[in-house]
Amino acid sequence: MSDPIAAPSPRSERVVEVVAGVIRDARGRILLTRRTEGRDLAGLWEFPGGKREAGESPEAALQRELHEELGIDCEVGAALIDVPQAYPDKRLRLDVRELKHWRGSVRGREGQALVWVPPAKLARYQMPPADRPVVAALLQPDRYLVTPAPGGADDARWLAALERALAAGARRIQLRAPDTAPERWRALVAAAVQRCRAAGAEVLINGDVELALALSVGLHLRAAQLREHTRRPLPAELPLAASCHDADELRSAQALACDFAVVGAIRATPSHPGAAGIGWDGFAALREAVSLPIYAIGGLGPGDIAAARAHGAQGVAAIRGLWPDAVAEAAA
Repeated sequence: MSDPIAAPSPRSERVVEVVAGVIRDARGRILLTRRTEGRDLAGLWEFPGGKREAGESPEAALQRELHEELGIDCEVGAALIDVPQAYPDKRLRLDVRELKHWRGSVRGREGQALVWVPPAKLARYQMPPADRPVVAALLQPDRYLVTPAPGGADDARWLAALERALAAGARRIQLRAPDTAPERWRALVAAAVQRCRAAGAEVLINGDVELALALSVGLHLRAAQLREHTRRPLPAELPLAASCHDADELRSAQALACDFAVVGAIRATPSHPGAAGIGWDGFAALREAVSLPIYAIGGLGPGDIAAARAHGAQGVAAIRGLWPDAVAEAAA
């Protein structure tokens, strides 16, 4: 469920640093705790943790909070995602860590309700805005391949490159081919969708609502198209995404119930050589505006995923950085 879109409020300068843990049981279920009455966002479910005190490391803060709240001791593992989120009275930084090990008997020592949730069911729980990108980071791909136009290359070569990308693990694909003849593109899309489905990959078509509906696949809206729609143009079971460049476009994407968005460019790119990128700080500032999962785009590749996650991104979206032929050419 998307958040209601309110008028932008003045940006608060009060930053609250919070650390939370992904706690799994022997069956692979993940622990959520419910915010108690009298607190902000009471009744919503969240990943357990709490505020980081001055001078505390994130690891020490999480160990202390989980012991105080749940009665467990733990060894903190890798960072999952660090989500910046703006609230009316504060700016939150939610640093989420996986746990390597934990011991003890989990109980709500502060009267909070607890639930162990199979990962696939996490999205059913009502959560604060900052926790929603965490669910996406746990369940959804960390890279979003955008196909290049086939151009003058033969179609078989383009499809072969797509097959190599799928074989290498690409699981979320945007089919995009500006300036390609419609008849040629429709035939290529049909062949590409067949290959993506066989590989278990999610596929979205850039800009073409009718073609997406005809093939029962996802749709990726261009930023200009956000102004053309007042309601979601696809049924809920088909993925919907949008390209965004500012906070207003992100709010529009959220109002349309988009499943995720793409924001950039982070760096200058060959396709936009005169445009300076917004950088990671610029991305993080936009990330605060909504609770959508957001991919960063613009001069990025797999090596940038850790930096993307550290600034609240789901991962990276790219053409050159993820398309096999372009990667091979860059390495040559």
